[in-house]
Amino acid sequence: MARPTAASRALSQNFLADRATAERFARLAAPRARPVPLLLEVGAGKGALTAPLARRCRELRAYEIDPRLVSVLRGRFSGTPQVRVVGGDFLAAHPPRTPFSVAGNVPFSRTAAVVDWCLRAPALTDATLLTQLEYARKRTGDYGSWTLLTVRTWPRYEWRLLGRVGRHCFRPVPRVDAGVLRVERRETPLLDAAGYRSWLDLVELGFCGAGGSLRASLRRAHPRRRVDAAFRAARLDPGVLVGEVAPERWLRLHAELTR
Repeated sequence: MARPTAASRALSQNFLADRATAERFARLAAPRARPVPLLLEVGAGKGALTAPLARRCRELRAYEIDPRLVSVLRGRFSGTPQVRVVGGDFLAAHPPRTPFSVAGNVPFSRTAAVVDWCLRAPALTDATLLTQLEYARKRTGDYGSWTLLTVRTWPRYEWRLLGRVGRHCFRPVPRVDAGVLRVERRETPLLDAAGYRSWLDLVELGFCGAGGSLRASLRRAHPRRRVDAAFRAARLDPGVLVGEVAPERWLRLHAELTR
């Protein structure tokens, strides 16, 4: 079994080494019949995902922070005109102004930063990322609970867990399995701009923890009668924990409390 080097540990590098998994990931990242116009790959590494992704897009910008691997990638894909290898930190890149997708095997230690970069990019259409399995499950409600980030962004983005990748598909082998996380911008947002602003206020209030329960937190800004009616309309138990409320139930709470 390959041992992690000091450099790979510092960069949180776990390279995908299973070809079948790479092909499956590429199909999930670019499921459309027509090629993706522009795709940005996070952490191209040795090119395990770059090759199958390149066959599914018109232009692929492969970002790699490790200078030792940049020259390897450029040599490997010198005859693939749609691939441009970019040496440097993906997080320092300026998002394209035209619609684009993101895909990649994300260093586990930088997952939150990469997801934040994607959510802040105005022209992003979707991101398909190999992340730590626990992160992907938390963000998609797979544990039966929902995080603040997922609920805040739900009217504009759909979060899905598309699969699980065993840790032995990577070299060096990490301590945990990975998950395929897909974040997709909705073609039509569930709320308009004004509705989204009030949504953010409501969700932040609900997650603030004041009063010890979601119901008590919401009663800080809304009359008890309206909060109770909203809970009934959303079919929520009065003692429900804030993390147990699915985004669809939040939408009903929002509709009732902002009527």
